[in-house]
Amino acid sequence: MAGIGVKLNRIYGKNTIATNLVGFGYSSMITVAPMFVVIGAVVLMQYLLGVFKLGYAERELYACTVLYIFIFGLLTASPFNAVLSKYMSDIIYEEKYEDIMPCYYTGLLMNTILSVLVGIPFCIHEYLVGDVQLRFVFAGYCGYMALVFVFYSMLYLSICKVYKKISLFFTIGMLITVLLSVILVYSYDVDAIYAMLVSLDVGFLITGSLEYALIRSYFRENSGRYKAVLQYFKKYWQLVLTNFIYTLGLYMHNFVFWTTDMHLIVVKSFVCMTSYDMATCLAMFTNISASVIFISRVEMHFHERYKKYSEAVIGGRGMDIENAKKRMFEQLSDELMSLVRIQFIVTVVVFFVCMIILPMFGFGGIVMQIYPCLAAGYFVLFTMYAEIIFLYYFDDLNGALFTAISFALATLVGAYLSTSLQPIWFGIGFFAGSVVGWAFAYIRLRYIEKNLDRHIFCRGHILKMGEGIRPDNKVYDASVKEKVM
Repeated sequence: MAGIGVKLNRIYGKNTIATNLVGFGYSSMITVAPMFVVIGAVVLMQYLLGVFKLGYAERELYACTVLYIFIFGLLTASPFNAVLSKYMSDIIYEEKYEDIMPCYYTGLLMNTILSVLVGIPFCIHEYLVGDVQLRFVFAGYCGYMALVFVFYSMLYLSICKVYKKISLFFTIGMLITVLLSVILVYSYDVDAIYAMLVSLDVGFLITGSLEYALIRSYFRENSGRYKAVLQYFKKYWQLVLTNFIYTLGLYMHNFVFWTTDMHLIVVKSFVCMTSYDMATCLAMFTNISASVIFISRVEMHFHERYKKYSEAVIGGRGMDIENAKKRMFEQLSDELMSLVRIQFIVTVVVFFVCMIILPMFGFGGIVMQIYPCLAAGYFVLFTMYAEIIFLYYFDDLNGALFTAISFALATLVGAYLSTSLQPIWFGIGFFAGSVVGWAFAYIRLRYIEKNLDRHIFCRGHILKMGEGIRPDNKVYDASVKEKVM
């Protein structure tokens, strides 16, 4: 992630209040801006088209469709992102740029197949059982596949560090989305719900097409080495499971509450719990700045210490290696503590602002009762994910995998137990799961710190490893040796 570090160093280097605000704004723009652009476009369309005046059933059908598009778009993309990111980083380091397009096409095919296997059965159920109009079902499916394409292409552009262009493409796509929805409704008399869904499809498709065009402009050659990509999935299978289980854990508590008596079923296909889902969204936004803060801090500080340690390992003295290791882990501890301190202040301020202002806009009742526990849970969660990233730095794939598993399982059990509690404690299961995952990752990092020398220097093999019949243990025959002598 060293691509934005130089820019951030220049901004924060002046060490003034104004530059700190500029730095935070710049970090936000290049990391989480696309999400806010999409949310802003959806809200603006609803306001311009007067969706709030429509019937409750129509609004819930649209809301659930968009919700499912995003949730399952992220879930079906999650098994591939980490492995493909690792492959991309390795071939860029080796300057084998002709291998990038085979990676792109192979991953896109795998992601598309999985997304189709998940999406088509649901759409058939929605049409046959839910009795939803075929045109609406098809529009929802197209939006789902287009968003999968967008998420997938974002991975490659993020590795290329072109965050500004990603935000620009989302802005262009969502501007077209809003304009198209207005034209369809007021010029062609299309009903607002269907117009918004079709417009989102077009916006996502344009965004994904712009991303793909930029990727093709960067990488024009194709080596045809598709098999090498598949071998990475076998070699780094822990990355596949880690990213998928972590993403699944993000929604695990929602899925649990969807099974309670408080859930809402729309057209016999979509299941949700509006109050809990809304509280989850608010809690995530309350702590979303943690990702911005973490990227900024890692870009400016830890990455440099990690680089110096790697250089010391390659050609330094034992004393140099030990000193570099000590400084690196001191920096790691500082980054985690700084993230917790800064994010705690941000979370507290945003939390009180939400508690005071949101009830004025109709957000109250059970939503604001559920919100506090979930806000605390996401505060711990983003810190836990920072630890997972550090485990990736040290190539501790098993530690990252077990962190994700412990988080997901603890969240599942905690959410199930919390369903019998009062609404104010509904989010305690997610909070407990985040704490368990954070604790496991922290213990693993401490273990890595104590055993880093063994981890770095004792993992090689004198002989090349392979599969087959093991050679005989006997080196030579003593009787033959005596005859020769």
